[in-house]
Amino acid sequence: MPLIANHAGQITLETDSSPRRLASIDTLRGLVMVLMTLDHTRDFFSASHFSPTDLDKTSLALFLTRWITHFCAPVFVFLAGTSAYLWQDRRGADAPLSRFLLERGLLLLVLTCTVEAYSWNFRADLRHIDGGVLWAIAWSMIALAGLVKLPLGWCVSLGVTMILGHNAFDKLKPVDLGGFGPWWGLLHTGDDVPFGDGWLLNPYYPLIPWVGVMAVGFGFGRLLTNNVWRTRRRLLILGLTLIGAFVVLRLSNLYGDPKLWQSYPDPVFTLLSFINCHKYPPSLLYLLMTLGPALLVLALTEGKAAERLGFLQLFGRTPLFFYLLHLYLIHGLAVLLAVITDGPVAAIIRGGIWVPELPQDYGYGLPVVYGICLLVVLMLYPICHGFEMLKARKSHWRWLKYL
Repeated sequence: MPLIANHAGQITLETDSSPRRLASIDTLRGLVMVLMTLDHTRDFFSASHFSPTDLDKTSLALFLTRWITHFCAPVFVFLAGTSAYLWQDRRGADAPLSRFLLERGLLLLVLTCTVEAYSWNFRADLRHIDGGVLWAIAWSMIALAGLVKLPLGWCVSLGVTMILGHNAFDKLKPVDLGGFGPWWGLLHTGDDVPFGDGWLLNPYYPLIPWVGVMAVGFGFGRLLTNNVWRTRRRLLILGLTLIGAFVVLRLSNLYGDPKLWQSYPDPVFTLLSFINCHKYPPSLLYLLMTLGPALLVLALTEGKAAERLGFLQLFGRTPLFFYLLHLYLIHGLAVLLAVITDGPVAAIIRGGIWVPELPQDYGYGLPVVYGICLLVVLMLYPICHGFEMLKARKSHWRWLKYL
């Protein structure tokens, strides 16, 4: 649904027969879906078998290819909270928001352990659970189902406290906490939680900061329903404020990220070190660095800009469907290309460039990675369009609303 900006810069809603949507939110969400596709394409096709943010090994292009995708997870989680508020606002105070969040969170947990898990290695082994972005969104929704029972100010305050304060506990490790250690891995550090007999949980998206991000996103939804706040100018100021806070705090090297920035002989790599913030778990600086620019994009994709970005809005309206499908498509293309080129098929089936058995000479340069990413996005567009049409025709199918 496109938004119309009046002469005062205030954002208004254009409605049709479907529930009202904010086109800028769908556009922003769709943009990060495309960036996420780039990151996962790199996971299966890149010739660089090391962390792209390792400044001792990386190149500028490879670093930026990875760094730009850092925006995905924070925006997903933040906008999930925002969408929850807008969902309730459209339906009234009596809408069963807590139930909806709980049901959707439980569905995401099931998908994490089954459909998503299988997409990464084409192997149905439920004994090893990777707690990634869907895992974090799921548990954050379940937590938010309880938090929304509180006054909005309390909900947002708790979220801000989690974001601002969790780095104060970075030096506290699971081994220091005895029997509570596995829970601390789940909540903060992301350390593996073994259960014995081959059962393992890898919660590399630990929950405390992500629950905080969703709670703050829920409060942001309130701003978008406020005529005073819902202006392009105020969104720009808010985004610039977060960016300014990131720059000042990062310059101090005092707090907000477990990895201090340092100077390099090459000034470019000094800048890369400055913006190379900790993602697992997401540090305060990481969240300021990503959510600030995201708010700028949100402000700039209004009015006529939103009308020109309809293809991104489509992806933003079908995010879960897009997410699950793009993993299978990328992985399938990687296997197909390996078959055609007599490549390491078995290793690619097992998971891409992070599989230890993958030959070191496997992979392609960034131009090929970007080209395959574009191919995947183009292939997904008509499929997502068809899925959206199905949802419109079969609106009485209750389960479709969760996708």
